[in-house]
Amino acid sequence: MKSVNKTTILNKIRLSGSISRADIARETGITPPTVSSIVKELIRENLVMESHLGQSIGGRKPTLLQLKEDGYYVIGLDAGSKTIKGIISDLVGHIHSRVEVEIHPNITKGEFLTSLSAVVEQLLRGFNQHIDKILGIGVAMHGVIDRETGTSLSSVNSGLINVPIKQTLEEKFVLPVLVENNSRAMTLGEYWFGNDESAVKCFAVINIGRGVGSGLIVDNKLIHGAQGVNGEIGHVSISLGGERCSCGNIGCLETFVTGDAIVLSAKRSISNAPENLTAEEVYRLAKQEKQEYIQVLEETGKFIGVGIVNFIHTVNPNKIVLSGGVMKSKEFLLPSIQQAISERVLIDKLREETVIEVSKLGDDITVLGAAALLLNELFYCYTV
Repeated sequence: MKSVNKTTILNKIRLSGSISRADIARETGITPPTVSSIVKELIRENLVMESHLGQSIGGRKPTLLQLKEDGYYVIGLDAGSKTIKGIISDLVGHIHSRVEVEIHPNITKGEFLTSLSAVVEQLLRGFNQHIDKILGIGVAMHGVIDRETGTSLSSVNSGLINVPIKQTLEEKFVLPVLVENNSRAMTLGEYWFGNDESAVKCFAVINIGRGVGSGLIVDNKLIHGAQGVNGEIGHVSISLGGERCSCGNIGCLETFVTGDAIVLSAKRSISNAPENLTAEEVYRLAKQEKQEYIQVLEETGKFIGVGIVNFIHTVNPNKIVLSGGVMKSKEFLLPSIQQAISERVLIDKLREETVIEVSKLGDDITVLGAAALLLNELFYCYTV
């Protein structure tokens, strides 16, 4: 019970920003003496600090409590197919250090692990004065992940198979390492640092970039599924025809909405489209009011909307956050997405009450999600 109370109080302080002991007791139902005792422990453990005095409604002003931002730090790694990005974050998601390295398309397992280790080494080298405060390393990796062993089982984009990420990094740096699929890590990052967590019971992120993936959090828990492949919305078939997907199937959502799919659609429908066209260029030309490129993005938005409708009907989340490089074209995509959802959802309540937003974290969503893997362990699995 003490451990549960400790976790409850720690999270109440985190979510409130600053809060008094009396308010913690009133809002959690934990007795004031227990709150005071546990707060003393949290202060001693460098997790909580006393801040400025709060407002008084008569009598002595209360002392407010808040997380000690610099009490501990975590390393977050985004192991992409083109780059590896790394950060050091404090307890509230402020980024104190960044490193990014490029990796080549046909990288071997050994080269990948060497590059991953090199990013961590650079981060630690520049953070030497606080190295004893680092809780561990979180890694977000595309593809199928075995969370127990921290192994990347299969990555379609990079072609890497059975990569022992956790074992390699723990042996080298003697720090705890957690490894997660990138879309699920993004979901955790947005949930922790871009969202009012207490107001959303069923929360989802759909990431649309080189591929399409999603993550789901229900009652503060990240959902994985029986074989750990929950959230592979990109490989839901929305057509019996179309292009062959990287997974081998035909008609997957990915083949209609990724950056590559946007380029292919533009080249097919626009006779004078340049040979070296990119998704970024499609967006740039759309912003120049080139109607044919606007239409390509609007059509893409319709397909994204259809995929979201399938997701809503299957999962029924309170809130869906859209992230990834494709969503940088949101001003052209969102109206079509919202129209497709409005036209296709089963009942009015889904149309009116399902919140659809674009990520507030932007390009940092994955590295912050990787960092949040460690914080999630600290705040929700806290033991004495």
